[in-house]
Order: sequence, then structure tokens, then C-alpha cells
Amino acid sequence: MSQIYLSAKLPELGTKLLKESALDYTVYEGDRLITKKELIEHVASCEVLICPLSTIVDREVIDAAPKLKLIANFGAGFNNIDSAYAKEKNIYVTNTPVISTYATAELTAGLIIALSRRIVEGDRLMHEQGFDGWAPLFFLGHELKDKTLGIIGMGQIGQALAKMMTAFGMKILYYQRHRLPFALEKQLQATYCSQAELIQQADVLTLHAPLTNETHHLLTSETFEQMKNSALLINAARGPLIDEQALLQAITTQQIAGAALDVYEFEPAVTAGLKEQSNVILTPHIGNASVEARNDMAEIVAKNTIALFAKQPIHHIVNP
Repeated sequence: MSQIYLSAKLPELGTKLLKESALDYTVYEGDRLITKKELIEHVASCEVLICPLSTIVDREVIDAAPKLKLIANFGAGFNNIDSAYAKEKNIYVTNTPVISTYATAELTAGLIIALSRRIVEGDRLMHEQGFDGWAPLFFLGHELKDKTLGIIGMGQIGQALAKMMTAFGMKILYYQRHRLPFALEKQLQATYCSQAELIQQADVLTLHAPLTNETHHLLTSETFEQMKNSALLINAARGPLIDEQALLQAITTQQIAGAALDVYEFEPAVTAGLKEQSNVILTPHIGNASVEARNDMAEIVAKNTIALFAKQPIHHIVNP
């Protein structure tokens, strides 16, 4: 068995670096996601597990890998790994932070524009039946200029998005537990307010908060009742931030005007009923799915693996 196991194929840059360092590795070659049984079989004697967000590394998996020293997660999040238990077993867990910033902010900006101007609806119409021609009241959307963008979670992604959408003439409100320094607020042209105020005032509400016990179901039926009937909701952060059943109710009763989701509460499953809504855009968790971002992520996990065997410092440890 190999020293290193990859539970999914990486961009070529990652495996190229491992080859150049003469490290022994094995890659899962299946066409579907790896099963837990397959994962347990392959980690039995490995020292490093490189895995994507879709690979669940729980206590059972960790206990099946007595030689494991490093779990290198291919993603900024690491909710798929029991990092606290890994720490008990003296196993490092690393992630690939910051790299996803611009790719995810760009996707979020794209979803905001597409939802506001009904681009996906229009594409579907033209593919299926076409239209009779230009008409003054046909297929109206809304401009973003002078609208209020509410950002919950003003980390790197939230800040990058604020810069992008300011260029569209949007007013920026944000909320998170810790307020940004005044100079940075000024630079971003962003105004801090309470979460309740933000939810009530936002024309577009976008989530960029981490998933914790406190943020699970951050948006519920009560939250949607507080939003504008014309408001749009974007989630390219973590699926369980939203109670999707409550979202479906809010969409079907026109409590809000539309939503765009790149992540899902029960991913990869989508809550029944959402697919049938014409004012809901669904994308398959592609926030950081750019060639540039994925190459950078592959470089991080490969270099951390190389560093472990070379007894050099490992970066981006999430369970120090």
C-alpha cells in the first residue's frame, strides 16, 4: 500500500509535484465519489490522506488508519473531517484557504447578475420555445445600481464581492460578529449594521459565513418573513446555513423574489420542489471551480504532503 492516498483525482500540478519528490501515492480512479468502505480499505496503511470536501473523514475512518499523520483537505472548508478527533490522534488537518476568494466572489457576482436580470430564465426560454420579439414589458428584470447588497460574513470572499458590486453602483451593508476596522470599511464603502437590519434592508442578501453550531439554519421561515418581497438570496458558502424547506415556502408564497444556490443543505441532494421554481438558479457547488483556483489548491496539498515527509513546516493547519 502507498504512503499517500488521494480519495479523488487532483489537477495534474498536484500529482506532478508528488512525482518529482519521488513519493509513493495512489489515486482513487472511480467515476463516482469514493464510498466509506473503499476509503477505509485504502487508508489502512497510509500516512497521508489527500481528500476533497466530498470525502467524509470521521472517527471510523481515522481509527482505520493507525499510521496516518496528515489529512490534507482539498478545500477551504473542513466540515467533512473530524478535526478534533484527528488532533487527539496527533494527526494534522490542513485546508486550502484564501485561494478560493476571487473564484467564489466572481461566481457570486455572476449569480447576482443572472438572478436580477433573469438570464437563466431567458436562456431556458430561448432553448425551449423562443420568443415573439422585443416588447416594452417583456421579461423585465431589475438593475443593480442603487440597490442594497447585504453581506453576512465579511471575510476575504465577502470583501472581494463588496469591491466587485460597488463597481455596479450597489450600496454595501455587512454583518459579522467582529466589525472591520474603520479604514477598511471606508475602503470597501461598506456599512456595518445588525443582522436584523441587514436582513430587512437588503435587496440582495448573500451568505459568506462559516458553518458552525451558531450559523446552522441562519435563515429560517422567520428570517424570510423579515426580508423584502422583492429581495433575492444568494448562497455560495455552506448549504446548511439555510433551512431549504423554509426557503421553498418563501419562494412559492412570494415572500422573496428569488434565490441562487451553489451549495445545499443536504448536498448533493436538492430539496424537493426547488428545481421546479423558475426564479431559483441552481449550480453544482462550483464556487472555486476555476482552473486557476484548483491548481493553486492542488499545489498547497501537495507541498504540505512533501513538507511532512521532509520534516519541514506544514502550512494551513486547522487543528494545531
